[in-house]
Amino acid sequence: MSLDLQKHDRAQHEAAADAAPLVSVEGLSRQFDVSAPWLNRVLEGRERAILTAVSDVSFAIPARRVYALVGESGSGKSTIGKIAVGLLAPSGGRVLIDGTDLYREPSIKRRRAVRQDIQMVFQDPYASLNPRWRVGDIVGEPVRAFGLDWAELGWGSGAAAGPGALLEEVGLSARDVDKFPHEFSGGQRQRICVARALAARPRFIVCDEPTSALDVSVQAQVLNLMKDLQARFGLAYLFISHDLSVVRYMADTIGVLYLGRLVEEAPRDRLFAAPRHPYTRMLLDAAPRLDGFGREVEPPQGEIPDPIDPPAGCAFNPRCPLADARCRTERPRLLHDAATRVACHAVEERRA
Repeated sequence: MSLDLQKHDRAQHEAAADAAPLVSVEGLSRQFDVSAPWLNRVLEGRERAILTAVSDVSFAIPARRVYALVGESGSGKSTIGKIAVGLLAPSGGRVLIDGTDLYREPSIKRRRAVRQDIQMVFQDPYASLNPRWRVGDIVGEPVRAFGLDWAELGWGSGAAAGPGALLEEVGLSARDVDKFPHEFSGGQRQRICVARALAARPRFIVCDEPTSALDVSVQAQVLNLMKDLQARFGLAYLFISHDLSVVRYMADTIGVLYLGRLVEEAPRDRLFAAPRHPYTRMLLDAAPRLDGFGREVEPPQGEIPDPIDPPAGCAFNPRCPLADARCRTERPRLLHDAATRVACHAVEERRA
């Protein structure tokens, strides 16, 4: 076989590996029982109250790609993120990491190997760090938990090995290993969280509002760091945010959530250029824009309905300007429309 042909076959293999989903979320649902205590329900004649945080959500994340989830507070973004890393079991559906079911895989050894491929960066960089631990212990916790070796992971050897090398990777000093979290600024703490997430060499990281607690200038630094690390280590991100400007910078594909359901999914540029669902349009219209001085935009109408007692049909129909009788009675399905998936009767009927 010629050298050119070998290179061609290798390129095709790498392209196929990139296209295959590293993470597959299939029919994911999660309910919470928020009922009053049993005796109170009996005395007051009240029924059990079930809150549906996530309902039949499906999406896939290829290796080395960024999938972003956006939506208003209470739309189920963080719940999906916690399920995707194994912190919260789903009520229905499944999460596959490289083909392995995160919750139903019978092999303990295989489940442990898969969990090594997963990490999370939390929203609050101080609350997610143990204030009694030194930074070196915090960063090295995943390595100890999985019984791994620093040198085998590629984090140096000898005196330069381990937490110090990781801290330098995220723009801090190796001398910081002996400090405590309170000795750092907010942006530096988030870098420590990123270093901890990298320690076990994961392939998939869930980022739950990782920059929302930071100043704008610091946000840019942390986002650039995460972009650089993604390219260097071939990471896949599930990026959760309500900030559309951040999502536009980070994401390859965007999923829009409303009341626990995925209402639209599209490649980043297509979603910002031609949003299909009325809720997506409302989010984009309400977002700040550099060229928006003097523009008049109608503010978002209404509030998210009660997830314990959602409206019949399309959950967005009480706020939607295109809602009709069908929207109030029939729940829309998530259908393919070119490169977009959208759940909207108005789009399906070409009324939008």
